[in-house]
Amino acid sequence: MASVAKTVKQRIQDELDDLTRSERQLGSILLQDYPMAGLQSITKLAAAAQVSTPTVIRMARKLGFDGFPALQDALREEVAAQIKKPISKRDAWIVDDETEHPITRFAQAVWTNMRHTLERLDKSMFDAVAQLLADTERHLYVVGGRITRSNADYLFNHMQIIRPNVTMLGNSANVWPQYLLDMDDSSVLVIFDIRRYEAHLEKLAQVASDRGVAVVLFTDQWGSPIGRTADYTFHALVEAPSSWDSTIALQLISETLIAEVQEARWEESKERIEELERYFSTTRIFRSLDN
Repeated sequence: MASVAKTVKQRIQDELDDLTRSERQLGSILLQDYPMAGLQSITKLAAAAQVSTPTVIRMARKLGFDGFPALQDALREEVAAQIKKPISKRDAWIVDDETEHPITRFAQAVWTNMRHTLERLDKSMFDAVAQLLADTERHLYVVGGRITRSNADYLFNHMQIIRPNVTMLGNSANVWPQYLLDMDDSSVLVIFDIRRYEAHLEKLAQVASDRGVAVVLFTDQWGSPIGRTADYTFHALVEAPSSWDSTIALQLISETLIAEVQEARWEESKERIEELERYFSTTRIFRSLDN
């Protein structure tokens, strides 16, 4: 089974409190243009951060690397993983041991993803996003990518039931400017984007952010470029023994947010759910147990 390793970004974030002032300054530069800032020469990086080259080397070692070249090797591996194609993903999981059932192997990978995702989750950020999504004064917009569209649909479907003012952006990016017309600093835009990151989603996030919209990003462990724009970012591990990434860890966060928003405004949500059930009964969409 593939091992789970922290990204360079996660290592920097974990060590921030223990870094010196100059090292924090360097860390800020690395995070601002991640991962490209760390792939330039050590002299250019030091100059950009206004620190000495020994500071760069010292920080690399603090992060657990033998030196700056080893840190750069880790960054290159991250970049390669981000653009990995489906066939390459499958090849990375091929094993000779056929004694373990595929569903057991897959479940173990997913459980590892969820466990490490929860370990790295910023609970105070989760609470802040839950509060944001529960605020019905804020119009909520939701959008996903080619693979994460189903995750966005799920969030939209449930949020639309438990609160008003929720919109799912259309499938075609060509119509997104029409949604942007109504977005402002009272709006929230939730975006799902995992590797191979989609440029049109990044552009949408940038324009929305420029209009004052609060952007919430659901992404993988490497991090969509949208993270540079987003106000809140949830990272979840996605690798699984398949040609395709697993979004179960992302879904765990999403479903927990749904539950928390419903609980935060239960009386209002309850009324909406009861009214919806009456409509279902009137239209006979679902089969009644009384029949």
